[in-house]
Amino acid sequence: MKNRSLATCLIVATCLLVLVPVVFADDAPSPRVIYQTTFSTDPHWVTNTGGASSNYYWDSNLGMYYFSIEPSSGSYAFVPVDYERGPFTLEYDVILNRVDTFGINSGATFRLGLSGAEMDPSKGPIVLTQFTNAKFGQIMWLHLVTNGNKMVEVNSQHSDTLASGTKAYEGPTVKYELNKTYHVTATYDADNALLNMKVNEKTSGRDVWSYFVNVGEDLHGMNRIYIGSKGDYGPTGIYATGYIDNVRLTTPAVVEKTPAVTVVQTAITTRPTAIATSLPPIGTVPTDFVEGTPQSPSSAVIPVAAFALVALCIGIFGLKRRN
Repeated sequence: MKNRSLATCLIVATCLLVLVPVVFADDAPSPRVIYQTTFSTDPHWVTNTGGASSNYYWDSNLGMYYFSIEPSSGSYAFVPVDYERGPFTLEYDVILNRVDTFGINSGATFRLGLSGAEMDPSKGPIVLTQFTNAKFGQIMWLHLVTNGNKMVEVNSQHSDTLASGTKAYEGPTVKYELNKTYHVTATYDADNALLNMKVNEKTSGRDVWSYFVNVGEDLHGMNRIYIGSKGDYGPTGIYATGYIDNVRLTTPAVVEKTPAVTVVQTAITTRPTAIATSLPPIGTVPTDFVEGTPQSPSSAVIPVAAFALVALCIGIFGLKRRN
């Protein structure tokens, strides 16, 4: 019976200790949000087609933002954002209702990205995610022009020879579908100079296509999220139409390390006649400080209770053995 009681106490203490990683997992830093909109209210994006634009506008009934992009029209819509340099993640949802083709090698293009004031696909700095319908049909593109005006791009067509003469993507050809919602993510890893684009089906979460390009230099000076046809000199009378939703631009959380706290070790006497009445001081585990919305710190009750229970069980068991 004595052994059973001790075993029960130890099992309870072990369970409490197992919960400690789960509790502290809630302290993972969240990214810093630079801009986000769910289009539940009018986002007041700036357009060059007038306040009552039929090309770009907030659809209050659907809670999404409508676009109609025509080559050579020079039209656009954008929102200014407070980004200067460093890693970022730009993500959004898109439904493409129509992406026209024209002849063999040209067609309409949906493009959304992060840009400087130019908002021109041929001028840096600019990061664009694109859905086209031209030579290879309905494929996806990641397009980059650096601050030094170096153009780098890749698309979801197997072994497509790019303007640089290289064949960047050797995977299977992947095409998008109309009237389906996709979640698109563009991530800039500044430390490794990599830019990645990932496309998922919104409903199922299924991976559709993902690839990356080497940036080769530091990106900076992009201060607008935009969609449009500026710099696109293709044939008029064709369109890329649909809706965007849930636009979000974030950067990794700024983390500052707190100084480590010295743990003072105190010896515990283990004579069988003595019951442990106090525990050695428990050092504070350094935590990360995150700018932004403060989060409640994880409770230390669970680990302290577990250690106390173990010590108490050992002491009681020693007394019973002596008696």
